[in-house]
Amino acid sequence: INTGTTNDDGRCPGLITKQQFTPGEYKMHFETARYWAGMGESSFYPYVEIAFTITDADQKYHVPLLVSRFSYSTYRGS
Repeated sequence: INTGTTNDDGRCPGLITKQQFTPGEYKMHFETARYWAGMGESSFYPYVEIAFTITDADQKYHVPLLVSRFSYSTYRGS
């Protein structure tokens, strides 16, 4: 649907509009190797993909990605 780059807070505000956000399956793709290369570091994971299902587009969704060079985790936040 869209692409973006995280800001200094690690967020992508305005990545998707309310009109684009409908129930369905979504996937977010993060270029983690490029991120770490920009910091002069290598990364074990070249990218991270998070797939999730939206059943109620009227709810608020927060899908954080916590990443280090050798691990990552994600969850549905509030």
